[in-house]
Amino acid sequence: MAIPKERALEAYKTMQKIRNFEKQASRSFSEGVVQGFIHLYTGEEAVATGVCMNLEKTDYITSTHRGHGHIIAKGADLNRMMAELCGRETGYCHGKGGSMHITDTEIGVLGANGIVGGGFTLACGAGITAQMKQNGAVCVCFFGDGSTGTGTFHEAMNLASVWKLPVVFVCENNGYGISTACRRDSSYTNPSMNCKTVADRALAYGMKAMVVDGNNVNEVYDRAKEAIAYAREGNGPVFLECNTYRWDTHFVGDTDNYRLPDELAVWKEKCPIKLHETYLKFMKLADDDQLKAIAKEARNEVKAALKFAEESPFPAPETAVQDVYTDIVEEGR
Repeated sequence: MAIPKERALEAYKTMQKIRNFEKQASRSFSEGVVQGFIHLYTGEEAVATGVCMNLEKTDYITSTHRGHGHIIAKGADLNRMMAELCGRETGYCHGKGGSMHITDTEIGVLGANGIVGGGFTLACGAGITAQMKQNGAVCVCFFGDGSTGTGTFHEAMNLASVWKLPVVFVCENNGYGISTACRRDSSYTNPSMNCKTVADRALAYGMKAMVVDGNNVNEVYDRAKEAIAYAREGNGPVFLECNTYRWDTHFVGDTDNYRLPDELAVWKEKCPIKLHETYLKFMKLADDDQLKAIAKEARNEVKAALKFAEESPFPAPETAVQDVYTDIVEEGR
């Protein structure tokens, strides 16, 4: 199976938006327009795209420090995202959160998270909420392979399994927890885990687990559809490991002295966008001109977002203590 033909170009557009947003974010960071740390999602676009295409607006996601792709794929406004990166009042968090803390509860984005492993227990909380309200919602918890060594990972996996929570744990295995290799093969002398896949860890909690090619958006979509439907039907959590690769260093400015020679070049040959282009042309769903037009449209949307951000005001100093506490109170609670 694959993405329905009528949505195949939508997947391509989403991946192009993510790729171009990250390119611009990197440039703006180098120019000093974006402050703080920034972690890019370039090379992993198929994961967020394939997964989020199966979600409803009322479903939840928890994200990571490398979260721009997740948030774009869930339907966030590029203008507000770019404004947040640039520290402007019109940003999602009024310019106070920056790259690692973008949140939009209206579309189910429970927040990117600067804490490694910070999303696991939040996802369980969202799962409990959906379960108690019986509203059929699902929470997707995105995380990297490096965070699976944290205590919150194991606590959340156990809790979600015992209580059969509607949570889909999506591991974006990009090969490294910062500079520590995860993959267990002859190329790496000191891997971070002694099992063949990260998904093996899910089996210890009695959880349904799958491993997919994270650079193939059709495969990600297909397996995510199965996982999300399984969780939505009340069968409990699912673990989905997506093998992919981040093209950039852990954060922009990091020294890239830990990867194997030519490793990046090998993975660039498996670029998720190029793979989907090949698929679209082979299936006669689009030609080169159509694909170029979609890519140009994505670039223009990102350029417009940057213009919106640069023309937006910085937050006033007196607002520094605002937004510290929430004023959201649900009726009947």
